[in-house]
Amino acid sequence: MFGVQYIINLLFGRGLGRLLYFSAMSKGILYLIPVPIADDALHTMPAEVYSHTAVLQYYFAENVRTARRFIKSLHKDLVIENIQFAEIDKHTGADTALLKKWLNEGKDVGVMSEAGCPGIADPGAELAGIAHGIGATVVPLTGPSSIVLSLMASGLNGQSFAFNGYLPIKEPMRSQKLKALEALSKKENQTQLFIETPYRNNQLLDEILKHCENNTRLCIAVNLSAPDSYIKTKTIGDWKQQKTALPKAPAVFLLLA
Repeated sequence: MFGVQYIINLLFGRGLGRLLYFSAMSKGILYLIPVPIADDALHTMPAEVYSHTAVLQYYFAENVRTARRFIKSLHKDLVIENIQFAEIDKHTGADTALLKKWLNEGKDVGVMSEAGCPGIADPGAELAGIAHGIGATVVPLTGPSSIVLSLMASGLNGQSFAFNGYLPIKEPMRSQKLKALEALSKKENQTQLFIETPYRNNQLLDEILKHCENNTRLCIAVNLSAPDSYIKTKTIGDWKQQKTALPKAPAVFLLLA
């Protein structure tokens, strides 16, 4: 049996045949592009984010409007109308057929979440999985992650930790989950991280203080990388004595029993 490259070489000559073969076989690259955690915190963006967003022409984004605004804030002279965006629908997800089409055509594609690093507590993970499935290269760019930054600053165990995303909203599932995470943390000496919708921050704090033991340590990290960022670690008992009203801003909660 003759291979594809042999037949192309035979038809077009060895040099042109190799060029056509590798051109036909090449796929686009999927770039996972971090965006600032806090509004306008462009100082947290590394040089590689600037360089890649200067040339990429295809994007998947959680919110096209904010993605356009972010790119324009990095490149004032960029003609944003020349860039194609596909929105990741909150209910139906991304147009995976379009992603495959772009990558199979050799187009490099960027993925952006609303804040922080794509693929971490956001739909970008599905797109990375699709790219791997068709043999495309996936490249994560460096940038701010609220999970990593909060863990760094917490003083809690950074050798063993678990991110649990959003906890259940309704009772008794939420209190049961909190108690289970606290028990696991105590058993494994493992920091447990979770997040909440900003307008429910204080409700979650109340429930943590109600259901967790006084000697368990709790770190709350709010609006990281912003001028008004807030990171405090205290025992549950101390939080009860000096309770804080949390703002309606993105927050990470970390427990270590």
